[in-house]
Amino acid sequence: MTFEDIKRQGEEHLFQNYGRLDVAFESGSGMMLRGVDGKEYLDLVGGIAVCALGYSHPKWVAAVQEQVGRLVHVSNLYHIKEQAVAAEKVASVTPDGLDKVLFVNSGAEANEAALKLAVRSTGRTRILSALNSFHGRTAGALGATGQTKYQNTFGPLISHSYDYFRYNDEESLKEAICPDTAAVIIEPIQGEGGVQVAYDGFLRAVRDVCSDNGALMIVDEVQTGFGRTGRWFGIQHSGVVPDIVTMAKALGGGVPVGAIATTAELSKVLSPGTHGTTFGGNPLVTRAVSATIDIMKEEHLVENSAKVGGAWMRDLASIDSPEITEVRGKGLIIGIEMKSRADEFRARCLDDGILVNVCHGNTVRLIPPLIISEKDAAALTEELRGFLGC
Repeated sequence: MTFEDIKRQGEEHLFQNYGRLDVAFESGSGMMLRGVDGKEYLDLVGGIAVCALGYSHPKWVAAVQEQVGRLVHVSNLYHIKEQAVAAEKVASVTPDGLDKVLFVNSGAEANEAALKLAVRSTGRTRILSALNSFHGRTAGALGATGQTKYQNTFGPLISHSYDYFRYNDEESLKEAICPDTAAVIIEPIQGEGGVQVAYDGFLRAVRDVCSDNGALMIVDEVQTGFGRTGRWFGIQHSGVVPDIVTMAKALGGGVPVGAIATTAELSKVLSPGTHGTTFGGNPLVTRAVSATIDIMKEEHLVENSAKVGGAWMRDLASIDSPEITEVRGKGLIIGIEMKSRADEFRARCLDDGILVNVCHGNTVRLIPPLIISEKDAAALTEELRGFLGC
């Protein structure tokens, strides 16, 4: 099919709820995607922080192919070998003590499960979330998402149990928490909110406020988890151990899978019948989880994220242009704040065979596969210099 055929068929039969760019892809290898017209693109979006291993990683492909030929799905009515193995591998990289794992299908579902666990374990009715946050589009997660643009017109589905505080504002947090707060849910870096990074000490303050008030601390690592920030989880930069971590995106290397990790004691709260999922943790996706974690360890991709990301941020910050107001991020989640030309830059990149993302207005967001090299990163830097005439 040609691109025009794909676009026409999609417009005829798909919901038009995405603002899609005029490109469609046929295949991928490493850092590169190949369009249906044969043009190659350097991918610095990674399926929105999903394809951490890049495309067609041979060990990941072999593991998933073998699993497809043997067993794709059985119900959680039974014990599942691949799920048990994957849970142990997840627990090997989570913050200390968070070694009980529940698999679901997405980041939004992970956050929903965490919120259910929080209110059931505490018996409280309020959830506290940061303004400018993003925790998903399902009804419960949408309530936790502190951006009205995502909530507009869906009010009847959103619980009134949510309160909000200003991100990176300890006093705002202290004013918002109350005796009925079951949990504070927070991102170490607000990804959809424009790559806003928690300042040094803020996550420690959140931990202390939660402990002082008997509320649980839920850290949403859906976008920042699995090496994205240069550590396995973004919260690990702060030395803080939350009560619950949620994860998805890079967890399975490309298949739809999410999870939460918590303590053994808290995990007992979700007894049989209190929460579940038909597809969550099936043999196929959990085999992919195990392969992804094994490859990340073998190829030192978390360390590569820290090394390449740190050098990349320094190079980007050295660009002297009034159009760039700030470069922020950690590891391989980087935001370039531009005055007004972010969409124009994205379009130029697309024409030149580079994929970047724009979020929250004028933030160019870079969330590439963790296999990225310094040469790949330099290609974007030079593209930006050329665009700005620097």
